[in-house]
Amino acid sequence: MNHSNIRIRKYENKDINDMVRIWNEVVEEGIAFPQEEMLTSTSGKDFFCAQSFCGVAEDTSSGEVLGLYILHPNNIGRCGHIGNASYAVRSDKRGLHIGEKLVADCLRQAKDIGFQILQFNAVVASNIHARHLYERLGFSPLGTIPGGFRMKDGHYEDICLYFISLI
Repeated sequence: MNHSNIRIRKYENKDINDMVRIWNEVVEEGIAFPQEEMLTSTSGKDFFCAQSFCGVAEDTSSGEVLGLYILHPNNIGRCGHIGNASYAVRSDKRGLHIGEKLVADCLRQAKDIGFQILQFNAVVASNIHARHLYERLGFSPLGTIPGGFRMKDGHYEDICLYFISLI
């Protein structure tokens, strides 16, 4: 696959089933997302529609959806200017810098929407690739919550919090 054929765009209804499949793959792995419930095509449509923005990584030569991100407020009211995001890349397409394209697009979209800060609440400490990516793109670590994430096998791992200013 040619990396120049990967573009990030706003999701469309035709993408929902691919997005659900990719999201569920990460949930099923049980090592990154806090969710335990699988999405269906119906709950997935509702879930993705409820976000402030969803982007998909598309291989323009094949039309395949390779990854996605969701962007939404991290909190409400006086903290509503802080955004939060999650990223998912198809397992057979990881290592191709798709995640980096998703995060870079997310930063632009978050700023355009009006978020002033992007904060990640629960990056699993052993998710070294994500942590290195965030730090390379300018995110600052805020701290660690010991045992903050229950892995699929039942043991607990630390979670790391990150943020970046968008102003």
